[in-house]
Amino acid sequence: MDCAEEVATLKSAIGPLVGGSDKLTFDVLNGRMTLLSDAEPVTEKTIIKAVAATGMQAARWQSGQTDGDAKQLHRSKTVYTVLSGVFILAGMLIHIAIAGGFVDIQTVFSSAKSGTLQWDVVTRYLYSLLNAHAQQAMPLPEKIAFGLAVACGARHVIVKAFYALKRLRADMNLLMTIAVIGAMFIDEWFEAATVSFLFALSLAIESWSIGRARHAVEALLDLAPSTVTIKDEVGQERMVSATEVSIGTRFILAPGAKIPLDGNVIAGFSSVNQAPITGESMPVAKQVGDEVFAGSINVEGTLEIRSTKLVSDTTLAQITRLVGEAHGKRAEVEQWVEKFARIYTPAVMLVALVMCIIPPLFFEGGWNEWFYHALVLLVIACPCALVISTPISIVAALACAARQGILIKGGIYIETPAHLAAIAFDKTGTLTSGEPIVTGVYPFNSHNEEELLSRAAALEARSNHPLAKAILRYTEQRGINVASAENVTVLPGKGVTGLFNGTDFWLGSRRYLLERSQEVPEISEKAIALEQTGQTVIAIGNDRHICGLIAVADQPRADIRSILQALRQTGIQHLAMLTGDNRVTANNIAAQIGIDEVHAELLPADKVEIVSQMVEKYGQVAMIGDGVNDAPALGRANLGIAMGVLGSDAAIEIADIALMGDDLSKLPWLIEHSKRTLAIIRQNIAFALTIKAVFAILAFAGVATLWEAIAADMGASLLVVANGLRLLHPKNVSTK
Repeated sequence: MDCAEEVATLKSAIGPLVGGSDKLTFDVLNGRMTLLSDAEPVTEKTIIKAVAATGMQAARWQSGQTDGDAKQLHRSKTVYTVLSGVFILAGMLIHIAIAGGFVDIQTVFSSAKSGTLQWDVVTRYLYSLLNAHAQQAMPLPEKIAFGLAVACGARHVIVKAFYALKRLRADMNLLMTIAVIGAMFIDEWFEAATVSFLFALSLAIESWSIGRARHAVEALLDLAPSTVTIKDEVGQERMVSATEVSIGTRFILAPGAKIPLDGNVIAGFSSVNQAPITGESMPVAKQVGDEVFAGSINVEGTLEIRSTKLVSDTTLAQITRLVGEAHGKRAEVEQWVEKFARIYTPAVMLVALVMCIIPPLFFEGGWNEWFYHALVLLVIACPCALVISTPISIVAALACAARQGILIKGGIYIETPAHLAAIAFDKTGTLTSGEPIVTGVYPFNSHNEEELLSRAAALEARSNHPLAKAILRYTEQRGINVASAENVTVLPGKGVTGLFNGTDFWLGSRRYLLERSQEVPEISEKAIALEQTGQTVIAIGNDRHICGLIAVADQPRADIRSILQALRQTGIQHLAMLTGDNRVTANNIAAQIGIDEVHAELLPADKVEIVSQMVEKYGQVAMIGDGVNDAPALGRANLGIAMGVLGSDAAIEIADIALMGDDLSKLPWLIEHSKRTLAIIRQNIAFALTIKAVFAILAFAGVATLWEAIAADMGASLLVVANGLRLLHPKNVSTK
């Protein structure tokens, strides 16, 4: 299976056996048909037999198998197409020889050499060749050469045409077969051979284009090396295949090497180029504890990594697998083309039949003449260029997006971004970094910042709480030594106490401060002012007094304001924030970044309700989030977009698109990429239909010939393929 026409054939043959064609999905890239879980039960033998009745062959798919059959089929199509062209050339040479052209051509060359060549001489020579057999039957040697050209060109067409006729389902293979047989029937052997060759060439081009799209996806998986240098328990290093590495295995990565498996850094420091996976333009610093992805590139230092996933489960493998499967979820425009072609092809066959019969019967037309014109109409009616125009564009668009760090889970979702009118964002981890940072240190009672931070860091040294990590990071950045406190006691929901340098200290929220009845007006006013700006206040003190306050807040992502502005420039009318955080914090973040509408203190069900209201008001709405609580809203929106690195498994699973680098600057690019994809698809459809309309008119006028019609159709196929494959190359969109 390597074209959309074969998908339509399989749907009509297998659909009735499994409860409808909607119970099937197709992956043209990998030549794979899948029965969905709700399909009616049917035996494997029945499916294989039904596929065989279409002229194709089927076998149970096995994970990891290669596409050797597809490559062999493509080579076979190429060989037979070349042979068909060679036999046409042989037939033309025989034609020239029998017509005495090799003698006359010497006169032409002599005239050209002496400078006396006139165009009327060349014209008469060519005319004599073309009409050498006008008054007599074509010689047998010439017929044999053109017949062999027909046989080779029809090698991969005649079988499918037979099964199409058997099922009484007109397709382009049947159209071409009828046209070729009809041309030979009226003794137009050269026309028959030319049609057969050019149609075979168009099929080879289609197979090539599918192959190129397939290789573009396979190239993603090739980003990761196939071997790994592992380190055993005694420290010995050896190289093994990546498929043999189990979870928890340590491996060594030299500078400049590609990372073979997902894992966590356990030793070393380096910067890693993650662009192949996340689309990030700049290398990312990696140290002990950081996660790395297969397919990314170690730039500087040597790293020791512990694998966290098998080679078949890496982020890169999942991206490749999902992109390959994504084409099965067909875009609306792709479904429209398929339905149109299904009605259009038999309708044109009926028109051709009427064209063949009516003029001779009622208008004294010649039977051979109008039969020939009907054949021309059949040839130009071939929906090849129309059918191939959309899937090639969709696959190329999906592969390009994957290379930009955007995983689109189906062709059906490539259209939606172009039509979006509003976007709803989760706050934490989406519009903000998701990691709180220290925004201010305010010592009181004769203390300084260093004293305040050293005490807070000592109490929080063993904590994994996000606020504790923020204080520890800030303390280390200031160059202050962090020592652990003794007798540390955690007070759930309140704070922590401990012994530091011989003195008991406590650390906690303002609520805990009020419980201790130690708040004084000056400190209270400062804490209230900080909280009104959306910051979280942490107090540090002892039994004598309050040492000071530390303000912590989650900050907006870098350049988020310019990203939102770029989204507006793409045509987005409304930007909303949906968050479970308190209203003060939400309003503060919204004011900083320029969000139009804020909904705070929401439960997951509330987010779903607000997204539903936005859909009713704006029509096409996207929801972007990263947490489990965002999953229901992602599913309710017209388009769900998950943050692929920080995002929870539930959010990524239910979303239609995943941003693998958590890079919101890719959103304007995604919208423009979607618009560009739809524009190219519309160009292809309009061009293909225009070519057919023009030649249909020429056929009725009796001007077009068979070989001109097939040449035009093949040219249209070639152009729509080339136009669609332009989507493999990304177009930059500025977010500044």
